[in-house]
Amino acid sequence: MRVIVVGGGIGGLALGAGLRRRGFEVMVFDRDTDVAATGGYHITLDGRAQSALRDLVAPEIIERLLASASALRLRHRDALWDRRGRLLGHGPDLSGDPSVDIDRITLRTLLAEAVGDDLHLGRAVIGIDRAEDGTLRALFADTAPVPCDLLVGADGTHSLVARHLAGGPTNAPAGIIGFSGRTCLDALSPPEQQRLGPRSGLAIGPRGAALYVGFLDPVGNAVLDAPELRMAITTGPTYIWGAMFPESAATDSLRGLRGCELQAALRAGFRDRGWSEHTLEVIARADPHSVAAFRFNAASTRVSDLAPWPAGPITALGDAVHATPPTAGMGAAAAIRDAASLVEHLREVAAGTTTLTVAVSKFEADMRVRGSEVLTLAMKTVRRILATDTPLGAAATAVATPILAAAGRLGRRR
Repeated sequence: MRVIVVGGGIGGLALGAGLRRRGFEVMVFDRDTDVAATGGYHITLDGRAQSALRDLVAPEIIERLLASASALRLRHRDALWDRRGRLLGHGPDLSGDPSVDIDRITLRTLLAEAVGDDLHLGRAVIGIDRAEDGTLRALFADTAPVPCDLLVGADGTHSLVARHLAGGPTNAPAGIIGFSGRTCLDALSPPEQQRLGPRSGLAIGPRGAALYVGFLDPVGNAVLDAPELRMAITTGPTYIWGAMFPESAATDSLRGLRGCELQAALRAGFRDRGWSEHTLEVIARADPHSVAAFRFNAASTRVSDLAPWPAGPITALGDAVHATPPTAGMGAAAAIRDAASLVEHLREVAAGTTTLTVAVSKFEADMRVRGSEVLTLAMKTVRRILATDTPLGAAATAVATPILAAAGRLGRRR
């Protein structure tokens, strides 16, 4: 069986690696010319995603991944703050959590290595058709079509493949513009280092402003103590932060800014909404080259709306089907699980126990449930943020957070 994977992001590379490992003839095409040409942020892999990866790649790849990852169980409990930086509460105990965080570039590099020569960079698929004899083909602008038995779209939110299947977009803007950056812990003042601590946290204020601060330390919090295997691009305690504002003409215009100019505009946006200056230090002291903007897109949370096409020799996975805002930290992990599921069902085809159409149908049924699950979690936070952008929501947030902060301080004294 010849399989073409369109897109070399996390899901596409995971699928390509798994198919190659199981003896399938596979080709992964991606428009990027360098696997490191991606956002330098981090990905959370829960136990299910790690289990899927163990099925997809060789043990030595897993070992290098774990040596480059930061263990959630070694972090302090996550925090919830208000716009003044006052602690409102804590997240669950992480001491037994098997999840890990890893740099996106590191994970993509490891998966690309597992795909090997079957990864073709600088090759953008521009269409899909069938030859005169009915053979399915991927089309390119400057080279001959490539035939296949199965074509899989792993080409992200604006997927050409999913649009071909669905007859239109499979997701829509979620109503939030996001901005991300990286800030070394050592760049912060001692008071902010103390407040933020070795943990992740979220602050939500009135008028739809929110700031997520994720803690990543693949050295001090390494999952596997094997420095000789470490590939992490993060070499010390670092905060990977995400600023969020409701989508509007004003916030959309920020997407054209870069570096220090964007940092200044973000801080001004938070100050206009009443945020304390010290809570914005993580933005002010970020590496200017790391700061970037992106729109949150989301598919429907309803199972029946995902992959709304008949099963056949063309399918898709990951954000191409269930585009997920980063507010649950589960999008990439879900794409990896999609890849493992598809490989498992295709092995049944190779064994002669089922047909390709039946295998794809089973895979898509699994994916719809999985996609709905992660989307539901992610959209809860999105809706919570957007709810503060109404007059009633803004007033309720401004009134309630000081009370919650006072209650939290009282509880800590007891």
